[in-house]
Amino acid sequence: MSRSLRALPEPDPKPGNGHLQDWALAPLPLIEEGARRARAAGGDLFRLRLGLPAVVGFSPAWNRRLLTDLPTFVSAGSFSKIVPYLAGGIILTDAPAHGERRADLNPGFGKRHLERLRARTDAAFPGVPAEPFDALAWADGAVLRLLNAAYFSGEFDAHLLHAFLAPLRRPFPVPALPRPLLFARVGTELRRLADRRLQEGGDDLLAFLAPLPGGLTEARVSLAAAHDTTTHALAYALWHLAEHPEWHTIAGHAPALKETLRLFPPGWMGSRRLRRPVTWQGTELPRGTLALYSPYLSGRDPALWEAPGAFRPERWAARPPAWAYLPFGGGERLCLGMHLAQTLIHDVLAHMPPLRAVRGDPTPQPGLTLGPKGPLVVHSL
Repeated sequence: MSRSLRALPEPDPKPGNGHLQDWALAPLPLIEEGARRARAAGGDLFRLRLGLPAVVGFSPAWNRRLLTDLPTFVSAGSFSKIVPYLAGGIILTDAPAHGERRADLNPGFGKRHLERLRARTDAAFPGVPAEPFDALAWADGAVLRLLNAAYFSGEFDAHLLHAFLAPLRRPFPVPALPRPLLFARVGTELRRLADRRLQEGGDDLLAFLAPLPGGLTEARVSLAAAHDTTTHALAYALWHLAEHPEWHTIAGHAPALKETLRLFPPGWMGSRRLRRPVTWQGTELPRGTLALYSPYLSGRDPALWEAPGAFRPERWAARPPAWAYLPFGGGERLCLGMHLAQTLIHDVLAHMPPLRAVRGDPTPQPGLTLGPKGPLVVHSL
């Protein structure tokens, strides 16, 4: 006989608002406590009271089910819908249309096309200060330049691009607030540059996207999704390489970045809604339930990783547990910009001189993405 969702373990709720206050102010301790209680009960799922039925799972089995059963676990009605920056395009396209749309978009974001952009993004590299600098602030500006080069050949108004992306770095509810005038200005700039690509051609990402139906929406949404995620991953990678200089080699960058993304996945929480009821390990989850998965929890699960809180790039000499390492999601909905982000980060790391950590606060701060509290002051040697 199936149990009710109410029978699931949960962190202690606050009187009057359930888990909403902790979700807003301290979500990492909240979900870590939920996972601890779920494990103690012999399960992999816990309940959150967020004003609607909500569950968080963290096991490889849960991750696999949520990320591969696309007709059941849908993006419509997920957290992305409430953030104007992400509410559109491929992010909110569900099966069966999702597969066809991804087939249209994948070539532009694939390794072959990105290789053609490399000279342009290399030329946009901003250089490294000679004096100590904040790796977080530097990565923010560097990624802005690199994405401008990859998407727009550096032609998008830099001040407008900065103003457009700046709210994403702020805590909730700032990223979810409507900004019609700002979005209208960005739309005008996108159309101006797209018209030029349609008339004159080009090989940047906008030239690929402009001819596609809805291509300018895909450009805007994927750009918003790319900036903070890449910035935070790069900042953490620079900090780790400054603290562990033995990994600051061409051969060491790949395992160091994987370990960085395991510990601090920018996409720390993913969400879906149940289109139909699901029974999971004896618990009945009703239609409409908010179903969450957490790359942060899965990447730090002591049942899956030895010394899960330690930075140990050497662990990547072996294959990770299947469906436990998900910094870019998984399955058909694998992040469209995965290759772009990894290419940009690896190219930046290859340009960086030896670094020394001076002082910093890498405490993870969850917002729309997971980033360091900062600053992360490093010095080039």
